[in-house]
Formats: sequence, C-alpha cells, structure tokens
Amino acid sequence: MFDIREPKPADGPAVTALIRGCPPLDENSRYCHLLQCGHFADTSALALSIAVNGCLAGWVSGYRLPRKPNVLFIWQVAVASRFRGQRLGQRLILHILSRPRNSGVDTIHTSVTLANRASARMFRHLADELCAPLEERVLFDRHTHLAGDQDSEFLLTIGPFASAPTQ
Repeated sequence: MFDIREPKPADGPAVTALIRGCPPLDENSRYCHLLQCGHFADTSALALSIAVNGCLAGWVSGYRLPRKPNVLFIWQVAVASRFRGQRLGQRLILHILSRPRNSGVDTIHTSVTLANRASARMFRHLADELCAPLEERVLFDRHTHLAGDQDSEFLLTIGPFASAPTQ
C-alpha cells in the first residue's frame, strides 16, 4: 500500500536520491528537485510505502504547458526497484489527473528514449487505461538538438481523453 500525495520542498532530497537509483533517468540537480516539489506540486506526485516505514517508493514530476494548459507534460517517472511491477508510475499520473486543479487536462505529453523501454511500455498502458490514442514522433534529435551526446528523445502524446479513471 502507498500513501500518494503532492510533494513538498522538504521531499526534494529524497526525490534526488530516488532518481539517482533509477538509471537511465537524468539526475538533474537538487535545486531542480526542490523547485519541482514546490513550484510544480500541483502537477507532481510521490508515493510513500506504508509497509516500509514511509520509504519514498515513486515520483512523478510534470507541468502544464504554459501555452496549452490542457496538456500535462510528464517530465520524469521514477519508481524504486523494489516497488516496480505494481503500476505505481501509472497510479501517480492518474492521481495527478484526478486533482480538481487539473480538471482541464485532456492530453499528456512526455518524452522517452528508445533505451527506456519500461517507460514507453508504462505510457502505452496508461493510454489504454485512458482509452486514448498514443502518437509518437521525434522531439529532440540526437544530432540536431543534442550534439550527438545523448539518444534522441521521442515525444509521446496521449489524448485527447475524457477524464482520468478513478484509481
């Protein structure tokens, strides 16, 4: 069982530690995680394991696109290895969508690399649960945008969807 809630800035260090343990995710900076936990709390969520003394089990960060507030961009999904296989990432996203402040969201965007098969699979399952189409296209090309240093990022678009199912 999990306690799923909005993050607070005090959660930032635990989020940083969780992401470090979830390759191939970009680690970002501690400051970035503090901002996500504070400024983007409405569109982020974390899961604490009730069975394991409130251990941080999962994290999702996101934000609504400034020029398209109906679109929720999911920045990162991180689930500690011992809690994988329980649909926790998907449950965190559905929790975000269920909040009254996010009632206008009808589309999800996220980006994934080809190497991150688990994330791509989770988003395909989420699209199925939302009864929404999923489209994929190159967002940032390895050579054009990333100076050949990183793999290409593919934009996944889920939606439009009517509303998030209850968890």
